[in-house]
Amino acid sequence: MSKRPNIEKALEKVDSRYQLVHAAVKRALQLLQEGDDFFIRGERELIKKTFQAIEDIAEGKVKVVKRK
Repeated sequence: MSKRPNIEKALEKVDSRYQLVHAAVKRALQLLQEGDDFFIRGERELIKKTFQAIEDIAEGKVKVVKRK
């Protein structure tokens, strides 16, 4: 069974769940442009790029910028 993304920690980086969804979609699209596969090879398992997008936001690897 795979682990789940740290959504609570990612929500601390944004103002709302709505903003998190939009940021995660943008990050997942960036990851998809790096390769056509939907998975990234982790240490022990395959990681979905959508999962990795949320983890990147939670860990602060990606800065979420609000547009005005």
